[in-house]
Amino acid sequence: MNIIIVSNKLAAPRSYNVSHSQIAMMGVGLVIAMFLFGSLMYAFTLRQAVDTKNPYLQSVLSGLTRKESEKNQVMMRENLNALAVKLGEMQARLMRIDAFGERLSKAAGIKPTEFKFSEKPGRGGPSADVKEQSDITLEEFNRQLAELSLLLEDRGDKLGVLDSMLMQENLRKKSLPTVLPVTTGYHSSNYGYRLDPFSGRKAFHAGIDFVAPIGTSVTTAAGGVVVTSEAHGEYGNMVEVDHGNGLVSRYAHLSKSLVKPGDVVLKGQQIAQVGTTGRSTGAHLHFEVRESGVALNPRQFLQIGG
Repeated sequence: MNIIIVSNKLAAPRSYNVSHSQIAMMGVGLVIAMFLFGSLMYAFTLRQAVDTKNPYLQSVLSGLTRKESEKNQVMMRENLNALAVKLGEMQARLMRIDAFGERLSKAAGIKPTEFKFSEKPGRGGPSADVKEQSDITLEEFNRQLAELSLLLEDRGDKLGVLDSMLMQENLRKKSLPTVLPVTTGYHSSNYGYRLDPFSGRKAFHAGIDFVAPIGTSVTTAAGGVVVTSEAHGEYGNMVEVDHGNGLVSRYAHLSKSLVKPGDVVLKGQQIAQVGTTGRSTGAHLHFEVRESGVALNPRQFLQIGG
């Protein structure tokens, strides 16, 4: 762009070539100058309002101050509402963690007086130097609150997994055949090799024989579902209970069965009476524990129950 300047003081007109970038810079400089001038005038006006106590200027200043105060109050209320929501979420997570903690403590056998989730943990220490102390900013407070919220959520999820695992373990233990099927009499044969009472030859015995009078109550070693209640050629009257996870308990040589296939039975529930049916030399209960069809030593389960 060419700018031509004509003046009586000049012998001849002068021409200046101005580029677009120079024009843009001049415009920016003009805007900055106007902004600075406006700021100075605003400051000067406020100063005059304070010094001269002009009623009009005082009212304008008061209105501006009031609007700024109202704006700050709105922002503070919004921040407080947001913090209240976060606080409510954290309280709910803490209640969940407390519930999990108390349940896990009971499952682990911890005494209530040793570890109380509902009580505030003890904290303390020497006071820090005043020079080393400082007020926490809202930004820092929000950051720490967010970090704590994430930690609470993570700990709550992990405690939930542990609680589920403990429950599964407790259910598994309850399904183990640990209760003695008869409470009277004695063992006449244990699990393992023995001399067969009929042939006199060495033979494997797949269970434990409990000697007891005919009609003695026979109870389940663990809860489960009755899968067999029938007369067997060698076992005589026999009942089998499925405890899950491939474990089945067998009760043989019974005089009478009190259950039928499909019945759900509880640990310690009476299911039959001692007899001497099948391949038997006298009144007793033959008790077996099988896992996926393989006979196990019942004593390793019965010892768990004491």
